[in-house]
Amino acid sequence: MILTDTHTHLYSEQFNDDRTAMVQRAINSGVSRLFLPNIDSSSIDGMLALQQQFPKNCFAMMGLHPTSVGENYLEELSIIKNQLNQQQFCAIGEIGIDLFWDKTFLKQQQEAFKIQINWAKERNLPFVIHCRDSFNEIFEILDELNDEKMRGIFHCFTGNLTQATKVIEYGGFKLGIGGVVTFKNSGLEQVLKHIDIKHLVLETDSPYLAPIPFRGKRNESSYIVNVAEKLSDIYQIPTQKIAEITTQNSVEVFGF
Repeated sequence: MILTDTHTHLYSEQFNDDRTAMVQRAINSGVSRLFLPNIDSSSIDGMLALQQQFPKNCFAMMGLHPTSVGENYLEELSIIKNQLNQQQFCAIGEIGIDLFWDKTFLKQQQEAFKIQINWAKERNLPFVIHCRDSFNEIFEILDELNDEKMRGIFHCFTGNLTQATKVIEYGGFKLGIGGVVTFKNSGLEQVLKHIDIKHLVLETDSPYLAPIPFRGKRNESSYIVNVAEKLSDIYQIPTQKIAEITTQNSVEVFGF
């Protein structure tokens, strides 16, 4: 059984004490494909070091996270672009708009999002979208830039059925499903009952959003098994089939 975690911050300082053992736990659990989204200039070295340590399992993205967009965002973007020019990455990400914590830099977030989408198109790469309290703002930009080159993942999708349908209608996006689907009152289970599994990929967003029964604790990639088991219950197909389908869906996004 091959499981794919399409979004996991394994380079986070929360794993400093047991990172190698934690990654090995994931691999031993069948989670052998681990995709690492970047945050900003401060996370690059740790992320690339982990990819170098596990080159057959860990695959780095490059992007500027919306919560790291501030007054110096053009400087940060310059660093991101320099990395993209130096080596190959599996995707642009994670990028997007986050209005949950602060709306001060909305215009800068919108501009950074557009710039990085265009970088993805120029390089024929998928991009991974962070969308928090910002579906309307995200959709406005995607509608503006939409074409056949636009593809990727709506990371940590927790929207409603209307929003899920709009994402799918773009044609090139998958919904990233993680631990939230195991939460009793999330409402996500009811949405997924109307969504074909061909549109889904699995993720943990480690170290955040651990699934039941680990909710409130540090998340890690091995826990994606719990997410797969929840989808097995929703779709009434074996967990191994969930792994097979969602891994193939991830191949459609990343190309390998």
